[in-house]
Amino acid sequence: MRLINFKFVKSASKPAEFITDELPQVAIVGRSNVGKSSLINMLANNKKMAKTSSTPGRTRLVNYFDIDGKVYLVDLPGYGFAQASKSIKKEWDRVLDDYFNNTHNLKLVLLLIDSRHLPSELDVMMINYLVELNIPYQIILTKADKLSRNELNKNINAISNHIRHNKSMFISTSADKKIGAEQIAKAIDNAINIETSSDN
Repeated sequence: MRLINFKFVKSASKPAEFITDELPQVAIVGRSNVGKSSLINMLANNKKMAKTSSTPGRTRLVNYFDIDGKVYLVDLPGYGFAQASKSIKKEWDRVLDDYFNNTHNLKLVLLLIDSRHLPSELDVMMINYLVELNIPYQIILTKADKLSRNELNKNINAISNHIRHNKSMFISTSADKKIGAEQIAKAIDNAINIETSSDN
């Protein structure tokens, strides 16, 4: 699958506004400032597709992007921004929970983790949450270009041991260097095709 035509569709903040048509959905989730918007822009080959900001925690809505009329890529609110107020954090949690519990055609979650650090407690909680809901996920390691090859391999081993996941679960990416887009496209294609074949 080649990700060619991206189109922003809409933003939503509650279940009544969520998209519920027949197209499959792939969601992107991760800590604030992990690079979600930059990753979307890399996949779309368009620096203006998703708004990026130097201030973490700006995404507070569920943002839908149509890809080639085949799948929705869904940008979810980031979590873990320490300076956000309790009310904003509570709102983020509600939006995430509403999305995961009210989206029945969600085929894959791309869980973004900064390759330079071990997964946070919130990252581990998100993994456990997805496992509990039986939602397939792929771990995306962002900002891989910030590390040397040896440093990246060392960190991948450490992350793998920390969350007890096989390294085959990881895709290393760099939005600046445009690394990892093809692997992500393949993961999305596999998720959609598996679902399609199971329906036939």
